Amino acid sequence: MMKPKFVDDVEYKNSVNAQSGKEWNWVNPSRGSFEFPANYYESSLEAWQAFDALNADIECDVVVIGGGLLGASTALHLAEQGVDTVLVEKNRIGSAASGRNGGQLTPGLARWEAGEMIEHFSYEEAKRLWHFTSTEAMSLIDQIAQNYDLELQRKHQHITAAVHPGHLVGLTEGADARKYLGEDHTQIMGKHELFEHVKSENYYGGLLDTLGGHIHPLALNRGLAYGFSQQGGKIYEQTEVQSIQERADGIYVTTANGVIKARKSVVMAVHHASFKLLEDHKQTTIPFYTYVCTTAPLELDLKALLPTDLPVYDTQFQIDYYRGVSKNRLLFGGEGTGSCWDAVQTHDYLLGRIQHVFPQLKQVELDFVWSGTTDLTVNGATDSRKFGNQYPIYAVHGWSGHGVAQTVRIGKAIANDFLGLSDDFKMLTKIQHMNIPMGRALAPIVIPIAKSMYGIGAMMNPGKMVSF
Repeated sequence: MMKPKFVDDVEYKNSVNAQSGKEWNWVNPSRGSFEFPANYYESSLEAWQAFDALNADIECDVVVIGGGLLGASTALHLAEQGVDTVLVEKNRIGSAASGRNGGQLTPGLARWEAGEMIEHFSYEEAKRLWHFTSTEAMSLIDQIAQNYDLELQRKHQHITAAVHPGHLVGLTEGADARKYLGEDHTQIMGKHELFEHVKSENYYGGLLDTLGGHIHPLALNRGLAYGFSQQGGKIYEQTEVQSIQERADGIYVTTANGVIKARKSVVMAVHHASFKLLEDHKQTTIPFYTYVCTTAPLELDLKALLPTDLPVYDTQFQIDYYRGVSKNRLLFGGEGTGSCWDAVQTHDYLLGRIQHVFPQLKQVELDFVWSGTTDLTVNGATDSRKFGNQYPIYAVHGWSGHGVAQTVRIGKAIANDFLGLSDDFKMLTKIQHMNIPMGRALAPIVIPIAKSMYGIGAMMNPGKMVSF
């Protein structure tokens, strides 16, 4: 099996993934006509391994459902400990949110940062949880890349840019909370210092985070699957799970063309779709949609916009984030909606945001635009569950648009919990989550209302930092 490998820039081509749900890809028509075009991430990688669908009844110790970052990480860490593990994916590895997101490596547990952890836990518990989702999460990704000799376009450090002078207070408080928990990787910058990194007049200063950074998420996802295969793990694509049934002798996972008997455990790593397999359990998430684009090669050298090549996020309510990628392109994302926008609306919105942030760009074309689906919890933290009668069943969802590094770390925590090596996952299950009856049906209504309320609050108190 081959490792994920990058092409020189991009190859405009059809996606190997089947179009799923409301996730779409758009490519500039001048680049060719495609039935379902590959997005930027897939276009920047060479063609990769395809795995057969399951077409038999089999047995193993653990079944992992979902081939995204959580599933691939859990499967890898189980296989490394000698556990007979099978990974099933209904589409292709990395076809959903894990291979379509912005690629940010930011510390925290979804929307919980250090301040929220201090508020909800004792000092020692908050400190442990923060390091789990920050220093440990980042170092684990680097360790995996080293262990399996993976090229992931990993870059260290990122900037949070303040769009209002008052937001520097919130950024300072966040940095202070991190230092209180024993993690000192932050530096507050004034307007002029920030301008050395970001050539935009939109900002009043910001925070430099030397712990975070960014990564190519699809390469990471495929790299985890590669590592799992190297450890003898079995992967089945195009294999959607229809039901899970716990019996006296194991957990039976039924698919269209075969049943897998898990002798010891099942892990549901299917994020926003997990509700389909959690019929008897409370629903704690609602879906929302996010958007990313990549420009054609720019007229200006990227260093004229981002001299230090650091990825940037801002503090506006509808967050912008961006970074330089291959061949002088800018990857730019933002917005979060309860109903999925189409390609035209998204193209115009993101192009407008790029021109707002960098008005010095006179000619900008977008080569790739795509949507993604994620899920929100009410309290903003990830919902981690462990249930089952005789056999443990694990489920994690509610990423709220944040969590590339933490997802990988939680995969290891699930494996360690199953093996009795640590109680990190138990720590995550202590976070209480509110049930959201009819939440999935009401998302197109609830999210705009919530955004309007937050937006009004931001207008009345523009110095208060609230990002969606």
